[in-house]
Amino acid sequence: HDSRANLSLKPVCFGIAILAFLSSMNIVASGMTAQQLRLDVVAENVTNSTTTRTEAGGPYRRKMVVFRSVAGRDDFRMAMARAAGGLAPNAGASAAGGVRVTQIVEDPSPMKLVYDPAHPDANEDGYVEMPNVDMVKEMTDAMAATQAYSANVTAFNTLKSVVAKGLEIGR
Repeated sequence: HDSRANLSLKPVCFGIAILAFLSSMNIVASGMTAQQLRLDVVAENVTNSTTTRTEAGGPYRRKMVVFRSVAGRDDFRMAMARAAGGLAPNAGASAAGGVRVTQIVEDPSPMKLVYDPAHPDANEDGYVEMPNVDMVKEMTDAMAATQAYSANVTAFNTLKSVVAKGLEIGR
């Protein structure tokens, strides 16, 4: 074996490892960003849970975050086929996977009617149209977003640890 041939592969392998690390970081960061926005929307909903008059007129309408998964470079089967053929698992592809927020939509569920004839926004029958914010839904969304965010933090820390161990091996 010619030792020069083995040395020439090290920069390529190192470059692939760096790209895989950065791609993984982007995926984790996209999840953290999406869940942070979800928590922000939950906070807005809770804050406005008693707002009966908005700038648009009428009560506040609950908002929801819509996510879309972003396909990675290749699916697992394709990456394995490339690797088995001696190619970099994601050679020729440029996009990292992850999650993206596609939109923030208003909940179409009906508003709640509460009898309060003394309220300034009461109708002629004494009912006030209240926001369609359900605190149980909001707390459930907040807990789910917190758990998902926490899972992404764990993945980030694991990734950091793996890279640190890899750098130690290279010394």
